[in-house]
Amino acid sequence: MNKGPFTASVTVVVPAMNEADNLPHVFATLPAWIDEVVLVDGNSSDDTVAVARRLRPDLRVVAQTGRGKGNALIEGFAAASGDIIVMIDADGSTDGREIFSFVAALEDGADFAKGSRYAPGGGSDDISPLRSLGNRALTGLTNWLYGTRYTDLCYGYNAFWARHLDAMSLDCDGFEIETLMNVRAAQAGLIIAEVPSHERSRIHGESNLHAVRDGWRVLRTIVRERFRGAAIPRTQVALAK
Repeated sequence: MNKGPFTASVTVVVPAMNEADNLPHVFATLPAWIDEVVLVDGNSSDDTVAVARRLRPDLRVVAQTGRGKGNALIEGFAAASGDIIVMIDADGSTDGREIFSFVAALEDGADFAKGSRYAPGGGSDDISPLRSLGNRALTGLTNWLYGTRYTDLCYGYNAFWARHLDAMSLDCDGFEIETLMNVRAAQAGLIIAEVPSHERSRIHGESNLHAVRDGWRVLRTIVRERFRGAAIPRTQVALAK
């Protein structure tokens, strides 16, 4: 049972592949009141699972059956038992201490809380000028096509009420998962709050993100989804207090 500052139970989903060196830093930032942590292991060749279990004996481990970040998150979401699901990265770029702000936004009335590096109070130590330019262009296109007011489309720090999983009906494998979630949450008419977030640099290892390849997948997702559902009113997105 949740004994923290919120009435809802909270599950944190962490997709990971060969992140043994980063997990001690990531898990150290998680609040003590988190109810459940689900690690989705993408067939790691290092000690990712052993390190995670040593750090958190109550950990739930999901052995990923598919490939890609999107697939890992979808499998992790399916295994989560909390009222609220928070998705963070295993490379140290997302700060678990910010989870409080995401959950607070949901308990204040939002259905979906999306992190933003460009909202006042947010920032990034990692994003390159090219990726930032591409993200802003894709964000602008999404706002134009869907009537949203997002400030940051391609960011992997989000939280939502688990009861809305069916409404988003997630079905992609790659890094475009964040875009798909943002678009389908909007199409479903969910109340969306942007939460300022500061992205850190990856601590160890190299990212699997490829700006051009994954940017193209995001673009295709934006365009494809627009023709599968209607746009929403521009009043849907608000900045969390």
